[in-house]
Amino acid sequence: MQIPDALTPLFNDGILEQVLRPLRSGKEAEVFLVMARGELCVAKIYKDLDERSFKNRGDYQEGRRTRNTRDRRAVDKGTTHGREREEAAWKEAEHAMLCRLQAAGVRVPAPHAFSDGVLVMECVLGLDGAPAPRLGERGFDAAGAQLMFDRLLREVVRMLALGVVHGDLSDFNVLVSGDDPVLIDFPQSVDAVENPHARKLLLRDVDNLYRFLRKYVPDAPRLPHAEEMWDLHEKHALTADTPLTGGWRPAERVDTGEPDSEHPFEAESIVVADTPSGKARSRRR
Repeated sequence: MQIPDALTPLFNDGILEQVLRPLRSGKEAEVFLVMARGELCVAKIYKDLDERSFKNRGDYQEGRRTRNTRDRRAVDKGTTHGREREEAAWKEAEHAMLCRLQAAGVRVPAPHAFSDGVLVMECVLGLDGAPAPRLGERGFDAAGAQLMFDRLLREVVRMLALGVVHGDLSDFNVLVSGDDPVLIDFPQSVDAVENPHARKLLLRDVDNLYRFLRKYVPDAPRLPHAEEMWDLHEKHALTADTPLTGGWRPAERVDTGEPDSEHPFEAESIVVADTPSGKARSRRR
């Protein structure tokens, strides 16, 4: 096939050897199946800002800082140079995040190179040797869905223990390699300490996992796992291996009669453990 213009510099640099075919196109990028230094990989070409459809981008960029003071001033002032640097930082963020998460044991595609705004990374494969399907493209029985949910929840814990929230986690941004989930698409990931929207994004990520689970287990209770792990994170007590009990309770607060606007499941019952005996009760948010 014809080589996309954005990939030509990577051929010139000896990173890529062949473009096999387009793999998928999303709201942020186009992904191609490629051969890179003798290995089957994917090349992710980020779309320009005016071609992207990612909503509320500012929520994700809060808390991100550039070390160069000139660039930082330009970004704050909204100059042309500042917008260019902000755009470059958005594209560079995923490569840096994949390196960080892989080193911490989170299952993500292994990053191989980032050059001229293009990310080259591992092509995650399924059992048939073909590129792995998305989670939403796979079918599950109830037991399999519960196991996948539990594994995904553990990956969310590992990320938060590192101070990271995915920010756009759903069955669209998870690949399935055998029985294992592989998390993808991290340009919008946020710093759990610096970004004021991190808790809201974490709760939404976990709610999306519950939406996946309830496709196969309709009566699955919505336990306060996200609230529990965030509380532990704020207390500096969360590690990659911290078990979640599902028994978290909020601190006492005055009931204003207004819903919690930052939680999309605000009108739904959340099940919390009642006693060590294992009984549970429902609490209306």
